[in-house]
Formats: sequence, structure tokens, C-alpha cells
Amino acid sequence: MIYSNLIYLLVVMAILATSTTPEGAGLPEYQFIALFAIKLGLFRWLIRFSLNRTRISRVGEYFALERNLAVLALVLFGVDVYLLDLRYYLNLLPFTEPLPSLAELAGIVVFLLYMILLWTELKPGYEEVVGVRKQTSVHVRDKLKVSIALVLPWLVVDFMHDLLQWLPIKVIRDFMASPWGEPLFLLVMISVAVVWFPALLVRLFGCTAMPDGDLRSQIEKFCRRQGVRFGEICLWPIVEGKVLTAGVVGFVGRHRYLMITPALIQSLSEEELEAVVAHEIGHVKKHHLLFYILLFLGFAFLIQLCVQPLLVLLLSAPWFYEFLYSYEGDPVALLAILTGGPLLVAALLYFRYVFGFFMRNFERQADHYSFRVMGSADPLIRVFRKISLMSGKHRDVPCWHHFSIGQRIDNLLSCQRDDKVPAGHNRKVYTALAAYFMTIVAAFALTLHAGERLAISSSGQLVAEQVILEKIERDPNNPLWHQFHGDLLASREQSGEAIKAFERSLDLAPDNPEALNNLAWLLLTDGDQELRDPDRALELAQKAAKLQPRSHILDTLAEAYWQNGMADLALETGRRALENSTGNREYYRRQLEKFEMSDQS
Repeated sequence: MIYSNLIYLLVVMAILATSTTPEGAGLPEYQFIALFAIKLGLFRWLIRFSLNRTRISRVGEYFALERNLAVLALVLFGVDVYLLDLRYYLNLLPFTEPLPSLAELAGIVVFLLYMILLWTELKPGYEEVVGVRKQTSVHVRDKLKVSIALVLPWLVVDFMHDLLQWLPIKVIRDFMASPWGEPLFLLVMISVAVVWFPALLVRLFGCTAMPDGDLRSQIEKFCRRQGVRFGEICLWPIVEGKVLTAGVVGFVGRHRYLMITPALIQSLSEEELEAVVAHEIGHVKKHHLLFYILLFLGFAFLIQLCVQPLLVLLLSAPWFYEFLYSYEGDPVALLAILTGGPLLVAALLYFRYVFGFFMRNFERQADHYSFRVMGSADPLIRVFRKISLMSGKHRDVPCWHHFSIGQRIDNLLSCQRDDKVPAGHNRKVYTALAAYFMTIVAAFALTLHAGERLAISSSGQLVAEQVILEKIERDPNNPLWHQFHGDLLASREQSGEAIKAFERSLDLAPDNPEALNNLAWLLLTDGDQELRDPDRALELAQKAAKLQPRSHILDTLAEAYWQNGMADLALETGRRALENSTGNREYYRRQLEKFEMSDQS
């Protein structure tokens, strides 16, 4: 359950990270609200329909249904972000401009609205399988606490990063802007999280200290014999404490916590409970928690490396430009959608196969540690058989992060027959880890080596000159290819050729606002004073703004007014550009300050 929730929230964050903020909403506000409400109603109906069609008699069956419906919630959230311009509305919230992490948090809240609806509707089935009645508000609160706990470190780090960059303190801003500022900031935040996060996590999970008594003393003595210290031994009430499981969180002795569910304690003998504790100690001894952090960081790093090659493939494909020509929306938003989809698939594949591979094999390492400490596989095998019997989990059914119970039992039996099995498995795990980190290093080196070939312009569009020139040759009367060629040449500071390309595009399509705007901006800002022509730029910008009064076009018009000595009109138009914008508002503010200074003089 916890791992599934973590994956959902990581996908949500990936959706938000791969989306862009449009300058304007594609739909009027009332239509957005209406469509969002309709989707919520449809989701509720599908939950009830699924609940009526599915027989739930065991905990596993309940969570299988919840998992399938949570995936549907992710799809609906993707529709909100990519098709209904949810990011536009999120960025209208207070303080999201200086603190963009607040918009990310608001996006997570929107997804959690779907999950709250899901948990509320599935509550009768949950109560049926766990045999506990709870108020709906309490049930939802407990679920939310688990979800919040999983993303809280990321939210805190992201917020602190934004806050330090926003604070009007020059020393801090200079520090964050320095080459070593952000790496040092992340190092400090991770170090702090290592200490405070485990304690906060067990509280959000609702854990309580195991009462003093013979059982606690037995566990404490066993841990001391293994040379492992826990800050606290906790009772873990996950799924009302009805599931048979245990876990460990934390890296440092007194900030490390052992969690055991009441059901597990009640079901096991003293020897069997020691075997479970030995398994959890195995995770500590093998440093699995540290490796999990590195695997998460590796995922973020690999996704970042994939963005640029993905743009190369996409923006070098002729079909993209053909589709873009007929697309009436924001080209940058389209690019985000087309790149975001493959990245989301890559994220799911990474956690299913790469992260899942290491989780399964880390669990096997912990099983081997328990086998070595207990001197026999029998205690842990009895634990697995009880879990299978009491939970109704079939012994031969694996999940993405665990081998099946049958596979784990068979492997433990093989350890008893051949004591070299654990050593062979250790070699397998460490070889896989070495290959993984070598892959990351190689990917980084390859990206550096191919940096010039994968160069991307400041607007985020790949310079695909060969494709554009080929399309111009085949379709010389298509204004789009000439406009793209002009953008390419302008980015290379080949201004004279860029002006000719824009003019050719406007000869073919005189009412193309983007070509009008781009040519006007070039005539206003080019470094070659002989190519500048503010009078003509003003005519072009006025026409572009009349056709499509978007923020960047209004900004060009304001600049044209300003350069032609019309400070009042520049100020008025600059304010409109700022009012219409949802991103890069700091730039528009600087433009306004420039116009205001001119007006005062």
C-alpha cells in the first residue's frame, strides 16, 4: 500500500514537472469548473460501479481495487493538467509567483481530492475486510497522513529552495546563484531530513511506542546482540494494525525506528518474531535505506538526462512540424505534452522494473541475514506460511517489490542445502548496483559529449535546420517552415537572413501573429543598429497584438511604443502584458520599471 501510494505521488509530481504554464486558459473558468465537476462525478460513478461488480472479502482484494481506481485518478489528473490547463489556475493562487512550490503543492492537493473521493466511496469495503468501523473523516485523515508523509521531504526541500531564492537578502541570493550554492543547499537539507524525517514519519503513520514488558525487553536484547540501535520500537497501526508486516525507517541509531504491526506480534512465537526483527536488521546492515535514496536520486537524474535527447527525437521529426502547423494551441504546451507522456511511461517502467528489481533483491538479502542470524531458515519460513494463510495471499503470486512467498521459502530452503547461496546473491546485488551507477556515469558523460549536437535554443526548441530546410524545399509555399527558419537564424544571430525568412513567411501568411511578433522583436532588439527599424516594428507589433493579444506579443508592442517615444502607451501595454501573464512575471515587471522610468523623465 505504502509503495503504491509513493508511486502515485511520484507520477503526480512528474506530470506537474513536465507540464508548462500557458499564458492564458484554453477554456473559460466556468467551463473548466464544470468539466472538473463532471469528471469528479464520473469518477464517483465508476468507483461505485466497480465496487458493485467486485467481491471484496480479503485485504488484498480491497487494495487491488483501490490500486486500479487510483490509476484511473492519475489519468484524470493528467487530463486536468495537459488538456484543461490546470497549471494556469494553480499559478493564479496567492504567492505562487515568488514561491512556485506552492503551485506544485496545490497540484498534489487536486490529485488528493480524487483520492479522498476514492477512499470515501470504498470505505464500506475497507471496513468489511478489516472489521473496524470508523468515521469517514477519521478514515480519510489517516489515509492523508500516510500520503503526506511520503512526499513531505520533497515539499519541504522545494519550498525552502524557493524561499531562499525569494528572500530579499543579497548574501543568500548570491549564495544560491553560485555554482556550489544549490548542491550545498541540497546536501544540508538531506542531512537534516535524515534526522527529523524518520521521527515525523512514524508519527504521521500513527505509530506508538511498544509498552514496556517481556516482549519489548526480548526485542531490545536481540537488537543489542546484533549491534543495531533503534531510537524506538513502535506498534504500527497500518490498516488498523490488521496486516502482518514490519518495517524500519531511519539511518542513524537514535533516529532509527523499528515498526511492527499488532497483528504480527499476536500471530508469531518469540522465535518467529526474532526472525522478523533479524530481517529488518538485515536492511540496516546492508544499508538498503541509503541505496533507496540513491536510487530515487538516480531516477531524477536519469529523467533529467532523458529530456534533451527526447526533444532531439521529437523536434527532428517532420511529422511534429506538420502537426504543429495545424495545432491552434500553445506550441510550448504541445511540446510539454508530447515529451511528458514518454517521460511518465519511463518513470513507471523505472519503478516497476529497475527500482522493483532492487527492492526484491534487497528483501532477499534481508531474508539471508535472518537465516544467518537465526542459524536456520525454519523460523522465517514459518512466518511466511502464516502470512500466506492468514492474509489469503497465494504463495506463488509475486508483486513488483517482493518475490512471491513461495519463491522466498524455496530460496531459504536452498540456503539450508547450500550455505554459499547468500554469498552468490550478494555478488549479484552488488554487481547490479555497480552496473546501475556506471550507467548513470556513462549517461552523464555521453550527455556532456553530445552537448553541442543536442543544443537547444532559449525558447526550448531544438535547432533542427536540416529538417526545416528539407521541408522548405519540398513545400516552399508553407509559411510555417519559413517562420521556423527565421527563428533558427535569429537564435544564431544571423539577423539579416532571419529578417528575410520572416518576410517570406509573412508574404505567404500576412496575418500570422507569431511571425509578425518575432520579426518586430528582431527589428527592435538586434545588436546590429543598421538592421533596427522601430517604426516598422511598431506597425508589425500593432498588427500582431490586434490578432492575438498574448503577453509576449503585448510585451513586443510595449517595447515598440517605448522605442518610438510613446512612454504612456508603453506603460499601458506593459501593464496588460503583466496582467495576462502567468509565467516569467518578473521579466514583465522589469519591463514596466523601464517604461516608468522613461515616463518620469
